[in-house]
Amino acid sequence: MPRYVIGDVQGCFKQLQSLLTKIQFDPKLDELWFCGDLIARGPDSLATLRFVRSLGDKAKVVLGNHDLHFLACVFGFAKVDAKDLLDELLQSPDLPDLVQWLQQQPLMHFEPEEQLLLVHAGLAPYWDIQPALDAADQVSTVLKHQPEKLFTAMYGNTPTLWSEVRTDEELWRFTINSCTRMRFCLTNGALELKEKRHPDKVSNLVPWYLFWQQPPHPQIFFGHWASLMGQSPVAGIHALDTGCVWGNYLTAYCIETEQRYSVSD
Repeated sequence: MPRYVIGDVQGCFKQLQSLLTKIQFDPKLDELWFCGDLIARGPDSLATLRFVRSLGDKAKVVLGNHDLHFLACVFGFAKVDAKDLLDELLQSPDLPDLVQWLQQQPLMHFEPEEQLLLVHAGLAPYWDIQPALDAADQVSTVLKHQPEKLFTAMYGNTPTLWSEVRTDEELWRFTINSCTRMRFCLTNGALELKEKRHPDKVSNLVPWYLFWQQPPHPQIFFGHWASLMGQSPVAGIHALDTGCVWGNYLTAYCIETEQRYSVSD
């Protein structure tokens, strides 16, 4: 059963279909793992959500920052940005079903036997895998059953270290920031949530994955960081966002063969 990890789709449904043709995707045999940010900025967020939802258990999905922000907008805790191109989705008759489906998706997907971790942005420094999974599960539970409570606490940049977490609300916010927003950290491992450039252009910050250079750590598959163009220097940490929505590529990585596939149209 081939498993293909796919980077940020962001509503680029046409490119997704081209990619699936290229890998000869067979929904009876194959699995698709999506790194989050299924929607926003691209032209076909509605078609993308409908398609991925239709795959059922053949799709493993984790939430990205755009997915969570969209849900916060639906529940009235944020405003939709016109450049996200979400009007068609917001006006669709099946919006309630799609929202409910998104609420069921986790922040992390973990395969313990093979030590495979799927997450949108990354794994914060000095955060052991089991506490991270437990925290992500807590966020998912609140998102499913008390979304308003989660969205009230979601926005903000603190705490920046796991060791600083004191309340449930701080745990949710730190977990969401690590799993869906993080790219760089300070030298002490504290999250830095503003810088988006390629690491070659930044001198005073550390890419989060460099804190995981020394094994053991799970294989980590992540998206979110388009300027990396799918390149991570750390063995076993796989960058999948290749900037499709910005006119570059949509990429899939086959776990079984370790082969990458990309399309641009």
